Amino acid sequence: MYYAEDVIEEVRSRNDIVSVISEYVKLQRKGSSYFGLCPFHNEKSPSFSVSPDKQMYYCFGCGAGGNVFTFIQEYENYSFPEAMKFLAERAGITLPEKEYSQEERRAQDLRTRILNVNKMTAKYYYYQLRTENGRQAMEYLKNRCLSDETIRSFGLGYSNKYSNDLYLYLKKQGVSDELLRESGLMNVDERNGMYDKFWNRVIFPIMDVNNRVIGFGGRVMGDGKPKYLNSPETAVFDKSRNLYGLNVARTARKKSMLVCEGYMDVISMHQAGFKNSVASLGTALTTQHASLLKRYTDEVILTYDSDGAGIKAALRAIPMLKAAGISTRVLHMNPYKDPDEFIKTLGPEAFQERMDQAENSFLFEISILERDFDMHDPEGKTGFYQAVARKLMEFDQELERENYIQAVAERYQISFDSLRKMVNREAMRGAVPRREREEVVRPQKKREKEDGKKTSQRLLLTWLIEQKGLYEKISAYITPEDFTDPLYREVAEKLFEQLKTGEVNPARILSAYEDAEQQREVAALFNATVRVETKAELEKALNETILRVLRGSIEYRTAHLDPADMAGLQKIVADKRRVEAIGKLHISLD
Repeated sequence: MYYAEDVIEEVRSRNDIVSVISEYVKLQRKGSSYFGLCPFHNEKSPSFSVSPDKQMYYCFGCGAGGNVFTFIQEYENYSFPEAMKFLAERAGITLPEKEYSQEERRAQDLRTRILNVNKMTAKYYYYQLRTENGRQAMEYLKNRCLSDETIRSFGLGYSNKYSNDLYLYLKKQGVSDELLRESGLMNVDERNGMYDKFWNRVIFPIMDVNNRVIGFGGRVMGDGKPKYLNSPETAVFDKSRNLYGLNVARTARKKSMLVCEGYMDVISMHQAGFKNSVASLGTALTTQHASLLKRYTDEVILTYDSDGAGIKAALRAIPMLKAAGISTRVLHMNPYKDPDEFIKTLGPEAFQERMDQAENSFLFEISILERDFDMHDPEGKTGFYQAVARKLMEFDQELERENYIQAVAERYQISFDSLRKMVNREAMRGAVPRREREEVVRPQKKREKEDGKKTSQRLLLTWLIEQKGLYEKISAYITPEDFTDPLYREVAEKLFEQLKTGEVNPARILSAYEDAEQQREVAALFNATVRVETKAELEKALNETILRVLRGSIEYRTAHLDPADMAGLQKIVADKRRVEAIGKLHISLD
């Protein structure tokens, strides 16, 4: 923990979750909760719930959930300390000095020192660009038609031709070799010792969403290799979780984000007015990038180069963006290679027109697929339609699949009914043969049984915080040990401790978890639902759930019992009697 628990709780309690989330999402009250469109995935019907009683949010569509800290971390891409600072300032709270464990103190101290060295380095490179030594680099940038304002706003710089230039400068500033090694700014080998990673390169500082320099990219002057070089991963730089230009693009407030291939594309597009442009950092787009983009937009326009590599990159990115709930289109730049060349030749207005005409990503995939078939040959054309039919099966929703069947039929001037029949035939071919079905029945049933146990445990945890007085009625029968999943048991222990003192504060329990995936799981534990219409049905479901949890607990402990553990065996026998006793009772909600 970065702060004492009582400090965290004060900040959380002073930031009402409905008030905070209302600043980002339009909410409407329905019963005891508020609902809106989920900011973490694409949806048309509100499934994003915010509970003022629980001080938690939960999306019944994508499973995103947590307390006010989780929301700010996810939406703003903040770390926990950053979310604490943001919410403390919002509530007018002065935070005490952070309380670190020794390991956390070392890690945080290293991050701070690297960020400080990066800041010094960025200023040094910026200065070098404006000296005689940087004249060639400045001419290169001017020849790329970059204005002084653009060069300044992106903090562009230059690393000298001498391989120890930055090293000597930073040593004069008192930076240790150990820190330089951790910063990623230096290379180290037995022959040359420690020397600059970047030399004779135009430098592109890489900033995170909070405008802190976390790394650098360098474009070589002349014919050196590699042409582009990036910082290695460090304590502050993870290239798979950051995007170049996002610090500006996230505030552009445009409907879509433009995803490019490189630094110069982003810079030239920002200069042309397209400030919603970003690029990955020397790597292909990742699932983490897609999740990061989803926090700021529901639509991405891919503006990759028009060559084979650009097409391949687009085809790889499309399914990742779709999985993140992002609608994707592809911008065609032919006959120009990249956005920079296009804008220089035809101007921003023409580029905007191409943006408006950007192609639906599925239809783009189909057009690339078409290249693998001879469309002048009947057999080749049939093979293409069969491949398209298989691809159309990717759409789970019937209406969406029908819409795409119609779009493909219109584009290729074929019968809608014929294409739909072909899709249905392909679906039948894809069905699992009976023998294969029989082979997977047992593991599937086992999974369903395990899932049923977890569902019962989630329901009981949810009811314990929603139904007043329930704890007193069932505490003689249910204990935290009856929750078989380790995380569920841990959460149950914390909740039971609260309930013993008459407190119900699930948001506080969630604050004990910093891992994003665990936060989602814990939020789900307090937002389980079952469809019932009457109080009698709810009481029936409650009694059945309690019995399922107890029986599941006994079954789990029996399977994991040491044969020599006589005390454990006796407890199981006693618990079986407990199940028989509670089976004769009816626990009411009165």
